[in-house]
Parts: sequence; structure tokens; C-alpha cells
Amino acid sequence: MDLPSYWLPRPPFSPDDKTLAEFASLLADAVAQGPDKPIPYTLAAPKWQFLCYVAEQAGYVLHGSNNPSIERFDPRRSYDSDAFGNRTAVYAASDGIWPMFYAILNRDHPLSMVNSCSDLAGKTCYYFSISRPVLDLDPWHEGTVYLLSAEGFEHQPPIRGIRQRQVVKLTSAQPVAKLRVLPEKFPSLSDVRGHDDAVIQARSTADPDGFPWIDD
Repeated sequence: MDLPSYWLPRPPFSPDDKTLAEFASLLADAVAQGPDKPIPYTLAAPKWQFLCYVAEQAGYVLHGSNNPSIERFDPRRSYDSDAFGNRTAVYAASDGIWPMFYAILNRDHPLSMVNSCSDLAGKTCYYFSISRPVLDLDPWHEGTVYLLSAEGFEHQPPIRGIRQRQVVKLTSAQPVAKLRVLPEKFPSLSDVRGHDDAVIQARSTADPDGFPWIDD
């Protein structure tokens, strides 16, 4: 299956046994330390790989935020074109790269986002696009990815047979650890697209199933 060029496959990710052992040890120490202080990350492997391990092999989901001091996540209203993401809930991801996008994007600027993390043709793939005027402002800064127990989170059902990486919980959730992330460590930074808000709104209204409503 040939994927459209706008989908961004996850970079190669095949940690060896030594790296996996380092991830497991760091995670255990982080959970024991608790979420008051960021994880002291000194491993050679990129942070995104550690986060992918946490989300896929260790029983946690991840939430990215500009706020470095969240003690509890309470359900908040979200507005999405898909019914699963259009309710009051705590939102997170069963992936390590997607929440980094939310962590490093400065959302003090009014903007719209079109983004996704899906499993396509045996690969985890991403799409990132924000309002073009905001993208031109280089709206990136240090952010925080929070680790939450996956217990109680509901996975988004497949869309047209495609597995999605969004998860939700309808009640509050407390982080067990947190990791600071920098824009330059986000592997898809140079691939974030810019779009015209009015064009995206018109196209998504006319064709709700037409994601990502490419504006080129």
C-alpha cells in the first residue's frame, strides 16, 4: 500500500536489549520519584524513543502540554469533527511522538490544528498542520509530556479499519511522571504544515470524512 506523501511515517524505532533495559530502569525510577520534578533524562536514545516505549510497552498513555506544573487532569470540553473527540474528557495518546507536538506548540496564539496519529500499512504515521500565520511566527518552545496510567482510558475505535492512537478518560487522571521536551528534539518539526483556516473550515464542513482537507 502506497501512502499519500502527506503522511509522515515514524522514524525507525528498534531499540536493542540494552536500550530497553535502560528505558525500563529510568521509567521505574521516574514513577518512584513521582511527578513533582521532571524525569532527569541522560540516556543516549532520543526522548521520543523513550516515550514510544512508555506508551507502547509499559502501560501508560501520554499527554503533552505547555503547562509544566499540572497536578491533575480534569475532563475538559473538546471540539472535534469526530464524535469520539467531541466530548468532555481527559485526552491522551498511546504514542510517544504525537503528544510532543502538543507540548512544544505555543498555543497562546489563536490557531486551528489538523493533526492525527494512525497506524497505516503497518506503520505509525502522523499528520501535523496549524494555522499558517501562526506557523510563520515559529511558535515552538519547551514543553512537558505527562505520563498517565492507561487504566480507565478508552481507545478511539478504528476509522475505516485504521487504528487510531487517541485515548480518552471521562474522569480525572493524575500524572505519575513528566518529561520536559524541546522543539529541536521533535522529529517532525520541519514537516509541520501551515493551512488557511477558512479553507480548512469550508472543506471539512463540505466533506467531514475528507481528512486532512489538504490546503496546498
